[in-house]
Amino acid sequence: MTLPIYQVDAFTNTLFKGNPAAVVPLQEWLPKETMLKIAAENNLAETAFFVQKGDDYELKWFTPTVEIDLCGHATVASAFVLYEFLGYTQDEIRFHSNSGLLTVRRQDSRLTLNFPANPPQATEIPEGLLESLGLSRALEVLRGRTNDYLVILEEQEQIAGLNPDHRQLRTIGARGVIVSSVGTDADFVSRFFAPASGVDEDPVTGSAHTVLVPYWAEKLGKTELFARQISARGGELWLQLLGDRVEISGEAVAYLKGEIMI
Repeated sequence: MTLPIYQVDAFTNTLFKGNPAAVVPLQEWLPKETMLKIAAENNLAETAFFVQKGDDYELKWFTPTVEIDLCGHATVASAFVLYEFLGYTQDEIRFHSNSGLLTVRRQDSRLTLNFPANPPQATEIPEGLLESLGLSRALEVLRGRTNDYLVILEEQEQIAGLNPDHRQLRTIGARGVIVSSVGTDADFVSRFFAPASGVDEDPVTGSAHTVLVPYWAEKLGKTELFARQISARGGELWLQLLGDRVEISGEAVAYLKGEIMI
């Protein structure tokens, strides 16, 4: 059996930047263990699989080690593949996922995700969290429903200089850890570490911004925001808080088109 596969750099308009995701369109679902093996073979932060159901699509995401419930950049990549390679012509795509209905809207060169907002809540700082990040203190530590911790620091330079102990981070008991501050040329910046999910550092993380947008919208007193994720690859996101939903916009560029032989 052969399957089509695409690799797309999301949240960027420049090849080798943003966050690479693999996308595998399917006629019908493969066994979960097979999809997980494909994701492990790809060895990217996420591999997305989708199956058409009527006018909509069912969508699943896998890291190299686990299935996850929400992924922004691989959703952008999936929409990009539908528009650029598979002849989809409607302005909006409806994806059904473990996180409910997700939509992607195309407007010029940007793709806009509409995801559930995930306002973070105050939480006790788990033992070893700050130490695993190489920190002695933080302005705030909160937690979102997606089981991500949000660590707020004072300055962008602190975010850029982080060199976490990923082995220790695996013991924290969370999907991932978002670290964020106000930005020097953006409303806010962030990085995202998820070694417990098989990804030491994710280059650009759409799902993390469902936590970040409600937080920074309240702190900065505005609902339209521009953000940078300042990983080594880097990425840019245009954001809007719409009540209990978050719109996350970005660009994408194709890197690879091929076939899987299994």
